[in-house]
Amino acid sequence: MSTTWWSRLSKQQKHDQDDRASETQLSEKDQKQPNNDADLNPGELTFEEDTAGGLGRHLGVTSCTLLIVGRIIGTGIFSTPSSILSGVGSVGASLMLWVLGFALSFCGLFIWLEFGTMFPRSGGEKVYLEAVYRKPKYLATIVFATNAIILGFTASGCIVSHIFILVAAEQSAGRWNERGIALGVIFFVTLLHGLTPKTGVLIMNIIILLFVFSPAKPASTDPHYNFRNAFAGSSTSSYEYATATFKVLNAYAGWSNVNYVMNNVRNPVRTLKIAGPLGLGICAVLYLLANVAYFSAATTAEIESSGVTVAALFFGKVFGSVAERALATFAASRVNQELAKEGIPLPFGNKFWASNWPTGKSPLPGLIIHLIPSVSYRHYCASSKHCLPFILDVEGYPQQIINLFIVIGLFYLRWKKPGAVRPFKVWWPLAVFFLAAAVFLLVAPFLRPPGGVGDTPPLPYYLYCLVGIAIMVVGVLYWAAWRIILPKIFGYEFVPRKETLDDGTVVTVFSNRKIQRFGG
Repeated sequence: MSTTWWSRLSKQQKHDQDDRASETQLSEKDQKQPNNDADLNPGELTFEEDTAGGLGRHLGVTSCTLLIVGRIIGTGIFSTPSSILSGVGSVGASLMLWVLGFALSFCGLFIWLEFGTMFPRSGGEKVYLEAVYRKPKYLATIVFATNAIILGFTASGCIVSHIFILVAAEQSAGRWNERGIALGVIFFVTLLHGLTPKTGVLIMNIIILLFVFSPAKPASTDPHYNFRNAFAGSSTSSYEYATATFKVLNAYAGWSNVNYVMNNVRNPVRTLKIAGPLGLGICAVLYLLANVAYFSAATTAEIESSGVTVAALFFGKVFGSVAERALATFAASRVNQELAKEGIPLPFGNKFWASNWPTGKSPLPGLIIHLIPSVSYRHYCASSKHCLPFILDVEGYPQQIINLFIVIGLFYLRWKKPGAVRPFKVWWPLAVFFLAAAVFLLVAPFLRPPGGVGDTPPLPYYLYCLVGIAIMVVGVLYWAAWRIILPKIFGYEFVPRKETLDDGTVVTVFSNRKIQRFGG
């Protein structure tokens, strides 16, 4: 009996090894497919240099699908339905926005699929912006880096996660227990993915599966009440719909999560084509069912007054918030690492931040970059019902600016490089729809809402737009100081060189060379 079992196990292990070998061969084939055109190479590093080092390609279709599901499902669906309902004024309009958010996310997913299969390397938007907007050199990289570092934090999730934990534990919210839980979540996921990356992914996969298959049975005397005259009281303000859409899109954020970690994905082109639509499709179905469940279990007045704890009316669980923050951290660290690998000037030098110290497999320094603003925002953000909506709005506006340039870049490359290798091509009407939506979401928030009051009073309704634009402007100023002003004042020029770190990671390092001035 044991011999038969061992024989079967050995055959299964051999079969798994053959599968991995096959996937590795396919992965190598994919590595030969990327465009060799020098005009399309993002940044200073070649494809082989950019994908060197680290843990290698260990993420398959299942892990990538769960990476997307775990990033999307989180604090958004648990905390924003109340503010979305308050903004648009009716159950019907709220549900339509969730459907619209799914449609926009799918359009964005297909655009990112085209870019991701053209450039199968980690970094996401950072890579695509560099491939399109090559001049002025490093401007796109610095602007994106500024946005990613300042706004690439987990504070919005931790603001909500500690509230859910306290509600589930039937404890009152206090200043220190709120901050303690929020900071505990941040530090836990940072160390989890920084020191034991494979264990971190495994734990997050288990948590996501537990959440998805957790049974919940809402009880209501009349579950159909909110769906009668569902559109009664709907808002007619473009501002309110745009602001609510930012929150919906934030809840769907994560469909591009695999694009950020492509260096760790086995057979990246095939995996991205499968995991992206599958992960987003699963989340869209669950989101619509969750909203129907909310509106079936509670009245609109109860949902609006619940604030960020709307899920406590229905779930009483915190699986999603913890999982979403952990998986967001895992992907964000890769983006920070890719920025450092391009030679972006950072404190203590970019080689440390680009490394996989201390394990040689996971970018703990990149996680630290992600950790610092998260802790700062958690410390200074007061326990206010307007704190989370404002943070979500500020996160959403610069992202739409980036989305606008990404989709414009898509059309530019289609026109400029029609012969480039494109393993996947998005249907152009979807790209046009995504472009139109980005323009609307950038313009509508400046339109005066009814009474001139936004969703975060007493703050001006247009403040989050100005803050988002200011962050992008800071990136432009930082680039100008680094590349133009300081070299001109001190009379030096940049000389790039490539170095290979102990873990195999290849980085670009800049040294300053004094410009010799000859009088005459």
